[in-house]
Amino acid sequence: MTILAIPGSLRTGSINRSLLEAAVEEAPEGVTIRILDLAGLPFYNGDLDNPADWPAEALAFADALRSADGVLFATPEYNHVFPGVLGNALDWASRPLGSVAPLKRKPVAVMGASPGLIGTARAQDHLKFVLMTIGAQVYSASGLVVGSARAKFEDGQLTDSETRRRLSLFLEAFVTYVHAEPVPALC
Repeated sequence: MTILAIPGSLRTGSINRSLLEAAVEEAPEGVTIRILDLAGLPFYNGDLDNPADWPAEALAFADALRSADGVLFATPEYNHVFPGVLGNALDWASRPLGSVAPLKRKPVAVMGASPGLIGTARAQDHLKFVLMTIGAQVYSASGLVVGSARAKFEDGQLTDSETRRRLSLFLEAFVTYVHAEPVPALC
């Protein structure tokens, strides 16, 4: 099984990228987690809505989404919502290429880390709403929220054993969800 992991930050040293790197290390047996950087994805432009006009980077992004068994998002929280770079990616992922958008009916899960006490809870709620709107199958359990993250990461590594344990359990539950019978899309 392959899970595509998408960090919602472009920042060098992002704690959300570090959280995904820890997810790679904690992946259940038989599961490969592959991190996809959004840095090269151009801004969505409705003038390019014909798949023949899609930039190569957008086509590669759509192909990566389609080939994954599930998608794991790690979002920071900027002003109580997820970042624009992630919104841009979702704009591309919501557009049909052929007959179906790349995230339509795709199992997805959300997590995030933040220096604040409540982590990225608000951003995760907003992100889940958008993912449901575009037809993704959102893992309905609470996303993994990592608050006070500065105390849990050191030199880009997740060092907090309790957070690592919670991450491992979250990944196992998501993998079980991905293996489950797909839910028909309502739209």
